[in-house]
Amino acid sequence: MRFQELLYAWYADLYRYEGSTSIGIFVKHWLLSPGYTFTFYLRLCQYLAKKRPRIVVFPLYALARILLRHYSYKFGMFIPYDTPIGLGFYIGHCGDIHFNARAQVGKNCNISQGVTLGQANRGNNEGYPTIGNGVYIGPGAKIVGAVRVGNNVAIGANCVVTKDVPDNAVVVGIPGRVISSDGAAGYVEFTDYKPYTGPVRQPVVETKS
Repeated sequence: MRFQELLYAWYADLYRYEGSTSIGIFVKHWLLSPGYTFTFYLRLCQYLAKKRPRIVVFPLYALARILLRHYSYKFGMFIPYDTPIGLGFYIGHCGDIHFNARAQVGKNCNISQGVTLGQANRGNNEGYPTIGNGVYIGPGAKIVGAVRVGNNVAIGANCVVTKDVPDNAVVVGIPGRVISSDGAAGYVEFTDYKPYTGPVRQPVVETKS
């Protein structure tokens, strides 16, 4: 990952909050939005972890990891820095957010407080979740095991998802069930950030159509 790609990731995440990437908006959210503060250092750790020569960047990397750990405990967001997460990642509210490091999250996804992307150690769904693009995950929702959530999906509050979800579905309940095909329209906004025209290496998330 080049530094230009890191900047692009920072701005793409920032754009999701207000549809702007001005200096004033950056300072506002870096200082006052726990979700953006956390993802800022998450992206920085991802970038520094891959830089070479390692002996030169290690002090910065160590500092970034310390800051990420600090904000992880301060805000209650436990997302390993090497979790594959697409651009435009938005955390609406902090607190009790847990991701398994092998879970995958697509572009322009919204995460709420109390969300878990967890591992299943046995059974038909043994493995880790894969979340598509433009997905809204409501407060307290749990997605467990090798579940594939399609694109433009809305998952309701406190829903427990243990089966694959098709594109454009609205899922609610325990266990989660599809109640409509209205998708995440109205929940996932400001997804059209495209100023950088160079290549961007980001997680390729395969979803079930």
